[in-house]
Amino acid sequence: MELRHNKKEHFVVLYLNARNQLIHKETVSMGTLTANLVHPREVFEPALKHSAAQIVVAHNHPSGDPEPSEDDRMITQKLNEAGKMMGIDVMDHIIITKNSHFSFKENKKS
Repeated sequence: MELRHNKKEHFVVLYLNARNQLIHKETVSMGTLTANLVHPREVFEPALKHSAAQIVVAHNHPSGDPEPSEDDRMITQKLNEAGKMMGIDVMDHIIITKNSHFSFKENKKS
C-alpha cells in the first residue's frame, strides 16, 4: 500500500523464508518520476544476509500505468537468472500504481 502514493519510483524487495514468511523488507532503490536503477547485487545481498529462500520484488509506477516497460522486463529476467544461480526463487515482480497492479507471475511474463 505504501508504494501506491509515492511520487518517485521505489523498488522494494520482500525476503521470505522457506515457509513464505516475511523475514525482511528493504527498499533497494529509489528512482525518479519515470526510472529506477536496480542491479541484482543490491537485491540479493540482503537475501544472503538474511538467509532468504525466496523473494518478491515490487516497484511503483507513479504514472498510473501498470504495464511493464522494457526495462521492467529486462530486470525481471536478470533477477530470475541470478536467483536460479543462487538457489533463491524470485516468486513474483509486481508493479503497483495508485489504482491497479501488474503481476509478472499472473501474466507469465519475464
